[in-house]
Parts: sequence; C-alpha cells; structure tokens
Amino acid sequence: MKEIYLDNGATTKVDPKVMEAMLPYFTEKYGNASSSHSFGQDAKDAIEKARRVIAKSIGADEQEIYFTSGGTESNNNALKGVAFAFKEAFNTENKNKDQPDQTYQPVKKNIIKNHIITTKIEHKCILETCKWLETQGFTVTYLDVDKDGFINPDDIKKAITPKTILVSVIHGNNEIGTLQDLTAIGKICKEKGVYFHTDACQSYTKTEIDVNKQNLDMVTLNAHKIHGPKGIGALYVRKGTKIIPWQHGGGHERGLRSGTENVTGIVGFAEAVKLANKKHVEHITKLRNKLINGVLNNIPDARLNGPSGNNYNYGSGKHNEHHNKKENGTDNRLCNNANFSFKAIEGEALGGYLDQKWICSSTGSACNARTLEPSYVLKAIGLTDEEANGSLRLTLSRFTTEEEIDYVLKVLPDIVKKLRWISPIGKVVNYILKKQ
Repeated sequence: MKEIYLDNGATTKVDPKVMEAMLPYFTEKYGNASSSHSFGQDAKDAIEKARRVIAKSIGADEQEIYFTSGGTESNNNALKGVAFAFKEAFNTENKNKDQPDQTYQPVKKNIIKNHIITTKIEHKCILETCKWLETQGFTVTYLDVDKDGFINPDDIKKAITPKTILVSVIHGNNEIGTLQDLTAIGKICKEKGVYFHTDACQSYTKTEIDVNKQNLDMVTLNAHKIHGPKGIGALYVRKGTKIIPWQHGGGHERGLRSGTENVTGIVGFAEAVKLANKKHVEHITKLRNKLINGVLNNIPDARLNGPSGNNYNYGSGKHNEHHNKKENGTDNRLCNNANFSFKAIEGEALGGYLDQKWICSSTGSACNARTLEPSYVLKAIGLTDEEANGSLRLTLSRFTTEEEIDYVLKVLPDIVKKLRWISPIGKVVNYILKKQ
C-alpha cells in the first residue's frame, strides 16, 4: 500500500515542477553567482529573479529579501542581528557622547534598549535564541496565550517599555495551527516604535502576508514547508531596520549573510512560491475540515487542540459538522493543521500504530521530537501532561487526497480503541468500564 503522508508540518514533498526548474542549475548553469564570467552572471541573474518573486509575494521590495539556509538561520539572524545592533549602538553612543550622529537613530540617550518580547508558543529556535540572548545581557518577556493559542495584542502593548527593541510572534503555530493577528500586533509595534518580527514558515503561501498592511519589519520564510527544497530560506528586513550581520565572510547578500549562494535552492524556492495558489488552500481546507469532523464525530473523548478546539472538547464523539464556519475559529487556523488529544492514549504509541498502517503522522513539532517531554505548546494552552502526551498532529498538503482522509478515518478509531485497552496511563481500566 502507498504511504499516506500527513506530516507536512515537518516538511513537504518537493513539487516535480520545482525539481524541473532546479535541474539546469545542477547540470548546466552551475556557476558561482560571485564570479564575473557568464556562468556566474547566469547564476546571479537567477538569484535576482527569484528575489523579485519572493519579494512580490509579501509586498516587499526585492532589496529587502536576504537568502539564508532556512527558517532557523533566519530567526537567529533576525533576533541576534537586531539585538546586537542596539547593543553596539549603545556602546558607540557612550564612546562618542560628543558625536551623536555616529549612533543609531533608535537608541535614546541614557536608555539601554535591551528588551525583547515573544510568546511561550514560539518555535524552538526562537525560544532557544531568546534564552541565549538572556545570557548576553538582554531581557526577554515570554507572554502567555489563551486556551486556543492566541496572544492578546493588549498584552503586548502592556509589555512594551522604553527599553523594548523587538516583538517576535510566530504567525502560524507549527503544532496547533493558531494564526495570530499580525495586523493588530503590527499596529501596536508601529505606534510604540519597536520592531516587529514574525516567523511565517508555516503560514507562508497558505494565508496573506503583506509587510506593509501588517507593519512587519522582519519576516522569516523557508522553502521546504511549501513544496520547495530543504536548506534554503529567506529573511525579509525592512529598509532602515538596524541590524548587523551574524555570519561573516565574503559579504554576500549585501553584507548581511555571507556564504556562497545556494543557487539551485533559491531557484527552487521561487518556483515553489509561483506554484502556490488559492485553489490549493481551498482543497486543503476542505479535507482538513472533513478530517476534524470525522475524528470528533467517531472517536469518543477526542478533542481538537487550537482554534475552535474549545467548541470541541472531550465528549461522546458526536459533534456538529460546522468547523468551516468563521465563528468557530478555523479561519484563524492554518488550513492544513489538525491537532488532537485522546484520553488514555500515548501519542508515541498512536503514531507507531499509524505507521504500521502506512500513515505518517506526528505527535508535535519535528524539531522537538527527540525529547519525551510533553509539548510546551500544548502545556501553554492549558493541557495536562497526560493530555499533551496523548496528542496527534496531522498536517495535510495539496497532494493529500480525499481517499487518503477516508482511509485515516476508517483505521484511526479502531487504533484508538485498541490502545485504550492496553494503555498504562493511570486508571484507564476504570475509565473504560465507566464508558461501557
């Protein structure tokens, strides 16, 4: 039987058309973009064409797009680059008190701007970067989210101080799919005069990102979540943003990110962006809604985690099929994301049984899968350790078919029922007997 891949939140299949676009840059147009000969110029031209494609997709200027190796590098460069630009500027100001023109404009005299605001449900690379920055003299505020995973923009407004440099909020959460209101947050950041960064790796091409409408100063993007190649990403940096390079060398990418450009990856990235369209989103959303309704209508004591999940808490397994309605929150959820918790179930065991049925799934973020600790994202929205450990993330793509979803809905209830009989999770026998 053909495998059913429902772990597209971890990575996606490279579209054959993307492979086709990349191939000449492996075999025929393999020049180094820094070289002055024709091979090099062909490579440089390809990079600049790709830069224009990606810039246009988010309403940016092409000179505001910087290519990186992926989302993790872009996030590191954004946070560290801006944080240390302010630290360097403050040091320069103290050394040159009689020469204020030599300092960065946003740094006010006698104020050490060393404060960053983020949330407790960011991707691991944001949280780990923030933890490291705390060892370097910066302070970080980690804001709570509500039970659907939403940050209250007013909490951001209250957290901003005269020392605040940057607010960094993930757009689409990689585990529970929550889509934050970038427009509301961006308006606050602009009014308060602080930079606003978002990690849009999961949401890019699935929902609108407009750097001007949403007042975004930096945006992290990558290719392998949108059917492009691994090892390539981008960082949008608004013109005038105070940022210093975090990787030094030959001065590539206008000095912000040194290192020989990954021409094949960049070409593939742009092709993946060009192929993405609204019809794909509509197709994925329809199947996602069918999956959610099917699970919650046929498996007792299952709950949906994330947006609209509070309308579908643990129950009898009989639910109204209205997940596509705006008032129930799925418009604020990544179109491809469904995250469930099952009582008296261990997620790792569930994933193993699904794998035996040729279904690829996840119990959370692939970047956090090496630890047996319960998901910090699920804990942040109020789940217990048992509930978090009983989670299952299914993430779809444009290549997912209705037949595949039907098959998942056919086998999943039986697997859950079987695991509940053999689960070692406390007092499961009493739980089962009560349900009979």
